[in-house]
Amino acid sequence: MPIETLTRHDMAKLVADDVPANSYVNLGIGMPTLVADYLPAGKGIVLHSENGLLGMRALKEGEPVDPDMLNATKEPVALDEGASVSDHVVSFAMMRGGHIDLTVLGAFQVSGRGDIANWDTGDSDSIPGVGGAMDLVVGAKRVFVMMQHVDRDGRPKIVPECVYPLTGCAAVHRVYTDLAVIDITSSGLVVRAMLDGLDFDELQNRTAVPLRLASDCRVLERSTDFEKSRSIE
Repeated sequence: MPIETLTRHDMAKLVADDVPANSYVNLGIGMPTLVADYLPAGKGIVLHSENGLLGMRALKEGEPVDPDMLNATKEPVALDEGASVSDHVVSFAMMRGGHIDLTVLGAFQVSGRGDIANWDTGDSDSIPGVGGAMDLVVGAKRVFVMMQHVDRDGRPKIVPECVYPLTGCAAVHRVYTDLAVIDITSSGLVVRAMLDGLDFDELQNRTAVPLRLASDCRVLERSTDFEKSRSIE
C-alpha cells in the first residue's frame, strides 16, 4: 500500500522544533528557508543569512514586502527589532569565525560519515557555485541537512561515499528527510524518528548505509494541511 511521505513543510516543522533556544542559526538555500516559518517566538533564536542579514524573520500575513530584504533563496523576509544588515565580508566573517551555532542546508548526497555534497551534480540546472556552503560547514558548530531521502530516480541520497564534489568532510550531525530523522554518530547512523506506516526494513532498502534504530525512535505523522507530497510503494 502506498505511503504518503512528509512534505517540505512537515520537515521544516521538525527542524524548527529541534533548533536550540538562544542560538544563532543560518538557513541555507531552498527547503531550509521554510524553517523560519515555524520557529516559535520567545526562544531567542537569531536567524542569519549569508547575504548579510542578522535577525531576520518570516513575513507575517498581510505584512508589506520590502524588495531589498531577501533571504538566501531570494524570498522576502522582515527584520526583528535589533537586527542588522552588513556586507558579505562581515557576514562571511561570522560564518568562518565560529559564530553560527547551527546551519541548516540542503544536499544532493550525505555520506555515512557525514560528508556533504550540495552544490554541483554536473547537470545544467545545478547551482552555479558553492556560495557560502563551504564556509558554513567548517564554521558552524552544528550542521543539519534537509533533503529528500532518494533522488528523482529512486536512488539513495544517503550513501557510503559521495560521488558529487564535496562541500565538506565529516560535517553533518543530523539529516531530516521525507522518511526519517537520522543522526550521524561515531558509531554509525541512528534513526531517531521514522514515518508512520514505514517499515524499518523498507527504510534501510532506501538507504545505502547501515542504519540502527534508536530505542526511543519516534513516529512521524504526515500533516494534511500542506501541499501533497509524493507517495512510496
